[in-house]
Amino acid sequence: MANDSKTWRCGKYELSFDRPRIMGVLNVTPDSFSDGGEHFDPDAAIEYGLAMLDAGADIIDVGGESTRPGFTPVNPDEEARRVLPVVRALAKEGAIVSIDTRHVAVAKAAVRCGASIVNDVTGFTDPKMVEFVKTSTCGVIVMHAGEVAAPTRTHATVQLDTSAAAFVAEKAREAAAEAAREAEKPARRRRGKLLGEPKPEAKLPGGVVQPSLPFGDPEPATEPASERETPAAEQAAAAETVAPAPEATEAASEPNDRLAAMMRRSARREEAYVPTSQLRRFTLPDSAPIMRRVMGFLSDQARALIHAGVSRDRICIDPGPGFGKTANEDIVIQRETAKMASLGYPLMCAVSRKRFVGAVSGVTEAAERDAATFGVCLGAIQAGANIVRVHDAAGFAQFLNGYWAVAKPQPRRAFVAVGSNLGHRCDNIRAARDMIAEIPLTCVSNSSKIYESEPAYETRQDAFANAVIEIKTELAPLVLLDELMKIEAELGRDRSKKAKANGPRTIDLDLLWMDGETHGGKKLRLPHPLIGERDFVLVPLEDLMHDPARFFRYNGVEVKEPEDRVGHIVGELGRM
Repeated sequence: MANDSKTWRCGKYELSFDRPRIMGVLNVTPDSFSDGGEHFDPDAAIEYGLAMLDAGADIIDVGGESTRPGFTPVNPDEEARRVLPVVRALAKEGAIVSIDTRHVAVAKAAVRCGASIVNDVTGFTDPKMVEFVKTSTCGVIVMHAGEVAAPTRTHATVQLDTSAAAFVAEKAREAAAEAAREAEKPARRRRGKLLGEPKPEAKLPGGVVQPSLPFGDPEPATEPASERETPAAEQAAAAETVAPAPEATEAASEPNDRLAAMMRRSARREEAYVPTSQLRRFTLPDSAPIMRRVMGFLSDQARALIHAGVSRDRICIDPGPGFGKTANEDIVIQRETAKMASLGYPLMCAVSRKRFVGAVSGVTEAAERDAATFGVCLGAIQAGANIVRVHDAAGFAQFLNGYWAVAKPQPRRAFVAVGSNLGHRCDNIRAARDMIAEIPLTCVSNSSKIYESEPAYETRQDAFANAVIEIKTELAPLVLLDELMKIEAELGRDRSKKAKANGPRTIDLDLLWMDGETHGGKKLRLPHPLIGERDFVLVPLEDLMHDPARFFRYNGVEVKEPEDRVGHIVGELGRM
């Protein structure tokens, strides 16, 4: 997977998978299974989202409704109130934001606020959600939520009687039963259909059939009182009977109820102990029927989206661990990651802190399962998973950087801008170049000439010496940035609060661009957000590449005309 050729288009962003991408989980909810309430306040959620970006997350997945087993459905208006301020703030900082929702109204509002991905737990089985995403450019995540095996049926013990009289009696009973069935068949038709005929499946534009929700068989009409009266069931029933706001009536409909019911059944399946007189012969169930159902749904839904008008390179798939699946079934699915990756879509591994991770690791508390989560994610990455969705983004970024540095040699091209206007300017720049060459897993491959430029932004200071250094590095962008900051400190750069942001400095190092990397946050933005307006960067870049303005425009950067830029070049100071 080191050089995976898949790409994922998400609005104005394009994610490549030359390395796995980290999606940080941000639950703006009071009741999520492992971090409920920690980030329910919007300001706390925004701060935590930015911290995950600065720690190495590539995407932030914002959700306002818990879908844990036994969850209480949330009105779309309330869900939107929770998530929209967070989505807007993170998108403003250049983050790739995913909205985790099954409500069309919430998805629409989040995309308007800057979200680039719609993560639908119901797998785009709602035609209204399909109609929306086909008119946008956002990325989509198709998730499978549903039981993957038929419910276990109990069988009474049968005592065979081989006598002739028993044979004749059995034949008579069969004939009587057949006659009774024929008599009970409905003779009338209602609106051209036999009574009891199943409701036709919804059709998308172009005649594409939209399958029903993958939530298994409906709940039985009657349940034991102990099950009907569980607190979770009472809460769900109460939420379903409350009349939603007029705008949310369409969104809070049948799919929501069926998802909640499926997740309640899933919890009972996991907790129930069914006595049996037969011992299993194998440690895990047969993978074939499980994978037929999961992969069949994912590939069918992806094709339905494509037929509806969503381009293939916008689609990501997720087998939905924990949603209607037992621990054994989840392990089977994870072991078949390579098969799911072979479908050709970017593949999500979203196992973070799930029940089956606790089952295989022996860790009861969900919040303590991060180490085991990393192990499962590593297995998925080795088998072809492209994106890992984790709660502990900082920890997993460290884990992945360590593994990737040893297991996947991957030098990438990057550009670093160097500037100085204190002391011996050219000597400072040359010293910085030599120190960059000493960074681990990094080499200097080329350097521009050194130019003199007018000061930018803070004009009442001496002229600057500027250059751009081309490097090759195997470090992650944030790790490389930390190394550059160490060089600044060693050469005397003052980054304290008392120093002017754009004032005089002995050395200034900016990471401008790295091959295949897009990043947002307070600590690092890639490509550098000001690269298109800086003459003292674009002119030195002409020594290293043909037409840098065209190159960066192609990469989505707005590049100004020379007369509209800041920090104009006024002369040459020599070679590096």
